[in-house]
Amino acid sequence: MGPALDGGDRVTTADRDRTALAGARLVLPGGVVEGDRLTVEGARIAAVTSGGPQPGDLDLTGHTVVPGFVDLHVHGGGGASYASGIAEEALLAARTHLEHGTTTTMASTVTGEIDDIARQAAVLSELVEDGVLAGVHFEGPFISHNRCGAHRPDLLRDPDPALVRKLVDAARGHARMVTLAPELPGGLDSVRMLADLGVIAAVGHTDSDYPTTLEAVDAGATVATHLFNAMPGIAHRAPGPIVALLEDERVTVELINDGVHLHPSVLDLAYRTAGPDRVALITDAMGAAGMGDGLYPLGPLQVRVENGVARLVEGGAIAGSTLTLDVAFKRSVTVNGLTLDQAVESLCATPARLLGLADSVGSLETGKLADLVVVDSTGYDLVAVMRQGRWVLGGDRFPTVRSA
Repeated sequence: MGPALDGGDRVTTADRDRTALAGARLVLPGGVVEGDRLTVEGARIAAVTSGGPQPGDLDLTGHTVVPGFVDLHVHGGGGASYASGIAEEALLAARTHLEHGTTTTMASTVTGEIDDIARQAAVLSELVEDGVLAGVHFEGPFISHNRCGAHRPDLLRDPDPALVRKLVDAARGHARMVTLAPELPGGLDSVRMLADLGVIAAVGHTDSDYPTTLEAVDAGATVATHLFNAMPGIAHRAPGPIVALLEDERVTVELINDGVHLHPSVLDLAYRTAGPDRVALITDAMGAAGMGDGLYPLGPLQVRVENGVARLVEGGAIAGSTLTLDVAFKRSVTVNGLTLDQAVESLCATPARLLGLADSVGSLETGKLADLVVVDSTGYDLVAVMRQGRWVLGGDRFPTVRSA
């Protein structure tokens, strides 16, 4: 990220631009290895080699190293919201999630007046250009009244392609995803337009039926926005959008693994059906992520957080989450029983690939950015975070290997 989000010093020992992390379990694209050395040079991974620790290495024995997390869908954190249209708030939100392991993050807006969202997009686009954000995700206003969730109903609009294009253009080439309900007037035409523009069309907050959802996928939709939430459930004679999105190999499904939005068995079902290469674990976090209980804004609405659960003050609908991806990682392994490879696929590789960033992030490979997360190897609790070769959190906890 840009200078405003840089962490501490680069990972250095005697050689100020090159060092190795040794002794840890590494989750690599080819599998999990024990005790290999990961060498960082400048902002990138220079090598992953076998062999024990050498003098000058940082000793990470007893820890597991995974790639930095990639969040496709997040509205805020640290008491700040991306929908505020204030750069300082966006920086705070990004920094909050960075300190929980999210080294690549999108900025998601919420339903508002079209001109207000366009102004927010302009501010967020500057932060994309500064390297703070990976792109802008528009969630609303082109969604169903029947499935609006924590979006203000009176501000919802049909997905007229001209209006959708107005928001995309406001992001100055940095719009990466638009969530819409394809059954609404203009929905399928907007999906086609977004696909032509190279912007991800996501099906979400929808009352769509099974055939219409398949039409949307054929038109170019490739993401299911927080699958299961804000859409009809599965009925044995009316499978609805969930089955259509789960069964189509062209679709990546977002899942919120916070223990509130989905029962663990439902998440397990999605994994068995789609597989980790089609699941992207997201936070859908609002401003309370990384904070305590209390009142928080979510766009034009007020949210009350109690016991970590965010609900609208008026109506009581679930209003995003207070989740961070380090918690989602831990739950995936300890509650859902995913292997480390599967969890890393869904938190790192799959979203990176979807965003077209797999050449630089999403896995621990030579030449990629030195974005990584260190967790302890027993409870999988967060210990340290590195982004582009700089420690953001916890780098001072590891001793330097000394000569025998």
